[in-house]
Amino acid sequence: MPACRALLAAALLVCGAVVFPQPAPAQSYPSRVVKVIVPFAPGSATDILGRLMADQFARSMGQPFVVENRPGAGGAVGTEAAKNAAADGYTLTMCTSGPFGINPALNASLPYDPIRDFEPIGNIVLTPQTIVVGAGSPYRTLKELVAAAKAQPGALAYASLGVGSTSHLTMEAFQSAAGIRLNHVPFKGSGEAQAQLMGGSVPMMSDTIPGVLAHVRSGKLRALGVAIPGRSPHLPEVATIAEQGYPGFESVGWIGLAAPAKTPGAILEQLNGEIRKMLADPAVKERMNVLAFEPVGDSRAAFAAFIKSEIAKWTKVAKASGASAN
Repeated sequence: MPACRALLAAALLVCGAVVFPQPAPAQSYPSRVVKVIVPFAPGSATDILGRLMADQFARSMGQPFVVENRPGAGGAVGTEAAKNAAADGYTLTMCTSGPFGINPALNASLPYDPIRDFEPIGNIVLTPQTIVVGAGSPYRTLKELVAAAKAQPGALAYASLGVGSTSHLTMEAFQSAAGIRLNHVPFKGSGEAQAQLMGGSVPMMSDTIPGVLAHVRSGKLRALGVAIPGRSPHLPEVATIAEQGYPGFESVGWIGLAAPAKTPGAILEQLNGEIRKMLADPAVKERMNVLAFEPVGDSRAAFAAFIKSEIAKWTKVAKASGASAN
């Protein structure tokens, strides 16, 4: 009998029979709805990109990705909400130059730390800034706008997407470069701020080229200068701010994706791969071009280093201009 038992055991092993129970494989990600927090109002460049990304991810990964707009405080409200979410990959946030690069430079008491409280997933696009006025504005060039501001120091105002937004610090940097003094009027988002320009309540603002392009082309807004080294292919007739007398002036925002700290690395790498896959899609490339986004698609490590460099850069701008969160 012992010999029979030994022969039976050997036969089972050779045939690949299950001798020991095996642990069940981990459930694949995602297995349910994923929420993507957009810390700005609907219609902003971040919102447009977030919805495009959510649609692409849902198609590719087989689960819904749902955008939730949480505007306020220059993106700080939505970013704090993302920080407090479970670190399981089912709450992500669109992270932009405002809440992740500029707010830390302006506000030492932020309710979050972009380095400590988040895991960078990847930088998706760059969003060059431009200075715009309403169609009814008397200013047709930056030279005219600067002359008016110098004639009435502190009398003219500029709108922004909120304190700590890229639009806020771009105008602070321009004031410093031009030697003028303006009043800052923050709004809750791009749509609200642009409406004030078109209505004539506020004379000027800085916003992304993707954010203003449709209104500039329709004649509702007038672009006075783009804040990049060379002219934009989307607004080729608009001179750069640098070539209008302010050499080296540049302001480029960015929009990436992040997750709460301690989100599993495998999920983060998977999502980074999805960003790269999305940006390689010919249809997405065409859509990005139409929307005037400049695709990036870097690694997680490169994005982490970039965020740190942006905080350092905008801290210098804030100190030089005297800008603050108040």
